[in-house]
Amino acid sequence: MTKPTGGAKGPDELRQQIEQTRGELGNTVEELAGKADVKGPALARAADLRDKAGAMSVQLRSSAAQAGHAVQERAAQAGPGPVRTIVQAGVRHPRPVLMAGAAAGVVAIGVLRWRHAHGHR
Repeated sequence: MTKPTGGAKGPDELRQQIEQTRGELGNTVEELAGKADVKGPALARAADLRDKAGAMSVQLRSSAAQAGHAVQERAAQAGPGPVRTIVQAGVRHPRPVLMAGAAAGVVAIGVLRWRHAHGHR
């Protein structure tokens, strides 16, 4: 940014100084506008995060599908009869399954507390 050292020596030099000042002022305004633009970068960041979330969602769905197939394969290898029978019984009668799970949890907590109280870790 050059500043004139003195007054213009004539109308042509004055016009030249005015044009130079206008150019510098335009550059300064552009810089300030870029710094003041908060919404633009925020929108760009939001779009980037949306894209990443979408990609992660696709990846998680794929992983879940693969895990589901692996469970189905293992269940088929274990024998479909017993596994299917147990699952169907649990679906038909969920209360006993929930009660058995709760009882197992209570027993596990009791054992852990007893071990902790008696110095067994």
